[in-house]
Amino acid sequence: MYHLGTLVPGVRRWTLPLSRDDFILLLVAVNQIFLGIDIYLAHLADQKIQPGEWIPIIFGPTAGALLLAAGVLALWRRRAAAILATTVYVASAVVGLLGIYFHLIRAALPTGPITYRLTTRLLVWGPPFLGPLMFVIIALFGISAVWREDPPDSGRLGLGNRLRVRLPLRKTDVLFLLVGAAAMVATVSAVFDHARTGWENANLWIPTLVGAFTAVVCFALAAIRTPRWGDLVVYAVAMAAMVVTGLLGAWFHFQANITARGTIIAERFIRGAPIMAPLLYANVALFGIVALLDPRPRTREERAAAGEPEPALQR
Repeated sequence: MYHLGTLVPGVRRWTLPLSRDDFILLLVAVNQIFLGIDIYLAHLADQKIQPGEWIPIIFGPTAGALLLAAGVLALWRRRAAAILATTVYVASAVVGLLGIYFHLIRAALPTGPITYRLTTRLLVWGPPFLGPLMFVIIALFGISAVWREDPPDSGRLGLGNRLRVRLPLRKTDVLFLLVGAAAMVATVSAVFDHARTGWENANLWIPTLVGAFTAVVCFALAAIRTPRWGDLVVYAVAMAAMVVTGLLGAWFHFQANITARGTIIAERFIRGAPIMAPLLYANVALFGIVALLDPRPRTREERAAAGEPEPALQR
């Protein structure tokens, strides 16, 4: 189901250079690179990066480069490229889960009952325990894209000619769930980060409300079998709100880090408000927008091979 075509019928006349899966794969590769950069900047605040902390820093750009290479390889050997990309995604999920574990260990007290060792206050002031979860969510986005859905909207995913998986939901609905999960992670992370300020600024509630609203909208849309135009309008408003919130958040973090005279000091950006954190909202919205694209193959030849008719406005 082409949701963007339902929302804006005129876009059915357009032919995009990439398919929806290709856009997701490209976004995932870029996200891996920026995750490594973001983690490097975050760990610089400790003055000395521990040996284990280099794992996600090195893995992010390396995974991004491998995924871009897999995209090029897919032009000649799609199955080999899909296997390479899937391996990277599995490794990304492992890195993310290990990151959550190590962050929780660092936040917890060494001894005592679990309710005493790990409290809300410790989680607020400890390392962001949900931050590494983005490695897992990004990996799930990638796996959903590299496993082709044939026929579209059937929930039947395949890797090559032999490996087949039947999902209880359509791939589009799975993407909505993943976008909702990413929005929820971004929101909870923002809540714990802003809790350090004591919520003195009422504007800090904006990303909380926008993120929670977006997560609910995404989960609801995934549960609707045939979304109406009004449902998609609400979803589009949520994505627009995520973009605006992310850009404004980055600007406010930038303003909080510069001096009263407007001087930029690198140390303040390392230890102050994380400049890249709010952009996660805009990043989630990008995945949300891509989820609305046509799930069918991109070119006329690919659609003919899959037995898919051309859109009515392109005939």
